[in-house]
Amino acid sequence: MICAGSPEEREKYKLGDPSTFHYLNQSNCYKIDGLDESKEYLETRKAMDIIGISSEEQEAIFRIVAAILHLGNVEFAEGDDVDSSKPKNEKSMFHLRTAAELFMCDEKALEDSLCKRIIVTRDENIVKTLDAEAAKGSRDALAKTVYSRLFDWLVTKINNSIGQDPTSKCLIGVLDIYGFESFKTNSFEQFCINLTNEKLQQHFNQHVFKMEQEEYTKEEIDWSYIEFVDNQDILDLIDKKPGGIIALLDEACMLPRSTHETFAQKLYQTFKNHKRFVKPKLSRSDFTICHYAGDVTYQTELFLDKNKDYVIAEHQALLGASGCSFVSGLFPLLSDDSSKSSKFSSIGSRFKQQLQSLLETLSSTEPHYIRCVKPNSLLKPAIFENQNVLQQLRCGGVMEAIRISCAGYPTRRTFLEFIDRFGILAPDVLTGSSDEITAVRRLLEKVDLQGYQVGKTKVFLRSGQMAELDARRNEVLGRSANLIQRKVRSFLAKKSFIALRRSAVQIQTVCRGELARRVYQGLRREAASLKIQTRYRMHNARKAYTELSASALTIQSSLRGMAARKEIHFRRQTRAAIIIQTRCRQFLARLDYSRTRKAAITTQCFWRGKVARKELRKLKLAARETGALQAAKNKLEKQVEELTWRLQLEKRMRADLEESKSQENAKLQAALQEVQQQYKETKDTLVKEREAAKKVAEIAPVIKEVPVIDTELMNKLRDENDKLKTLVSSLEKKIDDTEKKYDETNKISEERLKKAMDAESKIDDLNMAMLRLQEKISNMETDEKVQRQALLSTPVRSMSEHLSIPIVPKNLENGYHEAEEPKEPQSAPPALKDYGNGDPKLKKSSAEKQQENVDALIDCVAKNLGYCEGKPVAAFTIYKCLLHWKSFEAEKTSVFDRLIQLIGSAIENEEDNDNLAYWLSNTSSLLFLLQRSLKAAGAPGTVSRKKPPQPTSLFGRMAQGLRSASFANMHVEATDVVRQVEAKYPALLFKQQLTAYVEKIYGIIRDNIKKELSSLISLCIQAPRTMKASMLRISGRSSGQTQSNHWQKIIENLDILLKILQDNHVPPVLAQKIFTQIFSYINVQLFNSLLLRRECCSFSNGEYVKAGLAELELWCAKATSEYAASSWDEIRHIRQAVGFLVIFQKFRISYDEIVHDLCPILSVQQLYRICTQYWDDKYNTQSVSSDVLSNMRVLMTEDSNNAESSSFLLDDNSSIPFSVEDITNAIQEKDFSDVKPAEELLENPAFQFLQD
Repeated sequence: MICAGSPEEREKYKLGDPSTFHYLNQSNCYKIDGLDESKEYLETRKAMDIIGISSEEQEAIFRIVAAILHLGNVEFAEGDDVDSSKPKNEKSMFHLRTAAELFMCDEKALEDSLCKRIIVTRDENIVKTLDAEAAKGSRDALAKTVYSRLFDWLVTKINNSIGQDPTSKCLIGVLDIYGFESFKTNSFEQFCINLTNEKLQQHFNQHVFKMEQEEYTKEEIDWSYIEFVDNQDILDLIDKKPGGIIALLDEACMLPRSTHETFAQKLYQTFKNHKRFVKPKLSRSDFTICHYAGDVTYQTELFLDKNKDYVIAEHQALLGASGCSFVSGLFPLLSDDSSKSSKFSSIGSRFKQQLQSLLETLSSTEPHYIRCVKPNSLLKPAIFENQNVLQQLRCGGVMEAIRISCAGYPTRRTFLEFIDRFGILAPDVLTGSSDEITAVRRLLEKVDLQGYQVGKTKVFLRSGQMAELDARRNEVLGRSANLIQRKVRSFLAKKSFIALRRSAVQIQTVCRGELARRVYQGLRREAASLKIQTRYRMHNARKAYTELSASALTIQSSLRGMAARKEIHFRRQTRAAIIIQTRCRQFLARLDYSRTRKAAITTQCFWRGKVARKELRKLKLAARETGALQAAKNKLEKQVEELTWRLQLEKRMRADLEESKSQENAKLQAALQEVQQQYKETKDTLVKEREAAKKVAEIAPVIKEVPVIDTELMNKLRDENDKLKTLVSSLEKKIDDTEKKYDETNKISEERLKKAMDAESKIDDLNMAMLRLQEKISNMETDEKVQRQALLSTPVRSMSEHLSIPIVPKNLENGYHEAEEPKEPQSAPPALKDYGNGDPKLKKSSAEKQQENVDALIDCVAKNLGYCEGKPVAAFTIYKCLLHWKSFEAEKTSVFDRLIQLIGSAIENEEDNDNLAYWLSNTSSLLFLLQRSLKAAGAPGTVSRKKPPQPTSLFGRMAQGLRSASFANMHVEATDVVRQVEAKYPALLFKQQLTAYVEKIYGIIRDNIKKELSSLISLCIQAPRTMKASMLRISGRSSGQTQSNHWQKIIENLDILLKILQDNHVPPVLAQKIFTQIFSYINVQLFNSLLLRRECCSFSNGEYVKAGLAELELWCAKATSEYAASSWDEIRHIRQAVGFLVIFQKFRISYDEIVHDLCPILSVQQLYRICTQYWDDKYNTQSVSSDVLSNMRVLMTEDSNNAESSSFLLDDNSSIPFSVEDITNAIQEKDFSDVKPAEELLENPAFQFLQD
């Protein structure tokens, strides 16, 4: 990095020449011949990218390496106190400060951790100062610890990037270690390396011996035990517990006053009788170990220091609290128990444990050994130093392995391989049908070979027997090769003769053909010469004629062309004069039009400002009147409901009276018919008796008339006649009385009917008054919306007019004022500010460039830029540009007005929900970024206040936003995406206008869906069935299918809206609010229709609506809670009402069951209206009992004074149900970390800052 890094990187890490760093100048080697440092550095960075190390992690790695280099240059001198130290000079302080900056820790804390040590006792912590030598050791310990942690992290990262499977049962590993080392000076490193080689040599010997033994046993051949050297005594000498060299070294390290001399004396006393341990004669601290590869003498001067691995708590705490997450991740905080425990750690013990783990892994696998030999010390090819190579082979155990292999049967081949290779030595053996074992035995007997062994599947040969067989095989192959060569040479000679003869015949044929062709060619040339002469003469004649004709045509065309050119020249002059006149007149007209237009725009701005202020005053007055109108509306609704209830009660009493009157009339009519029937029967009997008497008188003989009177019969008849007359008179009186009562009842009914008609007319008048009131309120709301849109869309008073500094408008172009003598542009980039501090022309050019940049931004974001990582590109691009231009901190700027006009023009088409959703996503994301970034001037970082109530009007929300912007800014950590800035008034006003547009777009989308669903909802209420049962059965199928289609269309509209919101990545919190209000609107429409229309309050209609609600429930489940949220709970009124309609045997349900179990959300008025309007058109069941209705009437009478309880209709909520804090909490800053700005702007050099 020092030699190949860029100058910016070296300056960043404050790196200089490699020779100036203590940790690099020890070897005095700074460059290697033939090594390209730049190429190696680039390949290293590329390799880091490949294995998945991010750019931030790479920067942290190089930062740590640079910090280690600077830390090595910190030197210490004696301090003011005894046994204290401090940085030696200013150079050391510079490197100390640089290291602290790179580690991102406190400089003083780093100095204290190097020069002081804290001793933790039971009662208190004691601070101990270190002398210069101890401070130097603490510095080196810190550098080693950091470098070791970094190295371990890199190894772990590489292993993770390789993709090792920890659950895999099979693995292929490569173990590459140093060979046996024996130098002039052998320290602790050579001791550990030679221990590793001893362990691996023992494993190698055991493995080779075991493989040989298993092979011989498997093949069932005669073999004897093979002796080999066992080095277990050397291993016991080194790592045996508790009396091994490593154990004694750990013990010496833990003693406070131990030195390498005391450690050596301890070794001499312990192992003075060990055959593998030797004490040199001329040294007091060295010792010699007789390894399997030779004797090695070790120097113990640095054994204790290299074996110690102290984890200093001050270093751990310092780097664990680093501001760099990468550095703090390398030093995680230790638990209390581990921090209180011993801080000593042995390198030798850890090395022994790791070596034991390695051997366990090797024992569980099938190893294959590769011994690498260094041919010479010159590093040149084709040169072998015999003594050096032999020494390496001995040290590597190769000679011992060869000896073990030669003691047995080193050469072995399978039967098939042996026969295939050496079958040519005795071909007659292979003839016949003998098996492989018999053929191999016969072949070995044929070649007269001794000392071999034949196993089950292989042939085992002694050392040298394979070479003997190969020599015989080469002899046979040589004789066969001579015979083959003889045959091939004779074949080639014969083939050459035949080819030579064939070539001679072909040459003769070619020569004869050539002579014949030459004769024929001469004849052709004579004939051709005659034709050429003929053609040449004809050509000369034609040429003369064509030249003459061409000359005539040339003269004619020249004359005609001259005349034509003169004509066209004249026409061009005429056309040019006309064009010049046109352009001049056009310029004058455009100049006049532009002046007029500027004057008109100026006049319009002032006039619109005046009109807007006037409308603002009207809106405030209207807002005051809205409360009174709402109270009047509630009072009229209460009167309408009371009159409606009275009318229904009057109708019900009239129906009961008519029914009782009809029953009484029916009884009287029946009694009258019975009396009339008896009267007729009696009259008929009397007539029959008179006729019988007349007949008897006519038949009897004529005699003297004697008056005979039957007195009893006559009396009886008179009595019966009197009774009948009395009965008839009484019946006539009753009939007269009944007719009188009927007339009176008719009069009462007519009076009541007249009253009911009057009540209905009053109800109609009240309904009309309520409708007029609602229409007036809706007109006021519409006017308010229009005024809001006018205030948003009309460029009335740009932001420069709201500032305290007065600005005189010089000219007006596209609705934007320019100052008469503009100062430095507040929102210009820093480069333009510095560039424009001199000449006024340069200031003007910088302002023009800034205006071009703003135009380029507006033109770019006006297009649909799409999304990146689920976030809108346009919003992110606008925010980055505004942040870079410092527009938020500007006292005056026109970029906010341009953006507001862009958004207003983009949403003019209120029918395109897709476009509205796209701008809702962009405006909400931009509002989130502004909320997290803007901070009012002088406001504290974090202030916790109670959330104020949400105002309903536009100006109320704007005023609240301007008030809350100064204290409601949330504390946000500094990131690369969002940065807090001190916002001026234009930025805060732009934020509130953006908030209003978010609410406006949200309301437009919601109202569009409501319009689409209103007609479908009205069709979803089933109409009353007044047709006959047969007609219903015939038409039932088609009507049911049509009504189910209405619910399906509602589901389709909801699916389309959900897909639009998902495709445009609208924040889920806004989608939840939209669907919640849509479901609330469905609930209000269906429930109010159910209460106002009796034909809808039927059993079949309840079943149909319940089926449609089930489809809505399925849609909510499919949309998931991320978008549907609590939408299903919004239709609880209609759900409970429909559930009550489809219940059988309602007359058995008590009032408590209805209120607490079936319909807990419905009021008493609503329940009474449903119960009284219910009718079963399907099963003809009854409604609730009369006791339940009487209880409801009592409760309604008690609550009649409460206006809210008397209203049974639901109101649709059209307010804005969210705030800026809801959007801020729903979106995370990290979601914007991977968003890329618009690619169209990246091509513009002025927007190169977007790539950072």
